Amino acid sequence: MDDMTPEQRHTNMQHIRANNTKPEVLLRKNLWKHGLRYRINWSELLGKPDIVLTKQKICIFCDGEYFHGKDWENGKREKVLSGNNPDYWTTKIEKNIVRDEEITAILQGLGWTVLRFWSRDILKNVDGCVNTILQTILELEISKSNS
Repeated sequence: MDDMTPEQRHTNMQHIRANNTKPEVLLRKNLWKHGLRYRINWSELLGKPDIVLTKQKICIFCDGEYFHGKDWENGKREKVLSGNNPDYWTTKIEKNIVRDEEITAILQGLGWTVLRFWSRDILKNVDGCVNTILQTILELEISKSNS
């Protein structure tokens, strides 16, 4: 199970970054190489998206698997329930999932395209993530020219 003392766990949790994580920086560098310019953690938009392509109206979120509940309904919830402080973590993660869905819906309602990537997917296949973004830009340009 977990051999950390509460103090060690507290110190560990304090070092988890909210901004400029490795996946975010990796994705940003690759977007920059493709000539895309962006804003980071733009506070003018709800949810402060990690990357915002203002010209194309695209918001990109790089979500951590644990805190944003990847595979929550497929066994992950049970794993959290068997760990330390399950009530706290279950409530926190479930609120994060709901909040992410609400933010996505609101931004889409405001005319933004929202893309969400799991951190590990970025680290394992940044080119695939960049291609998804480039494809989204192309589709938006095509739909704009057809309007």
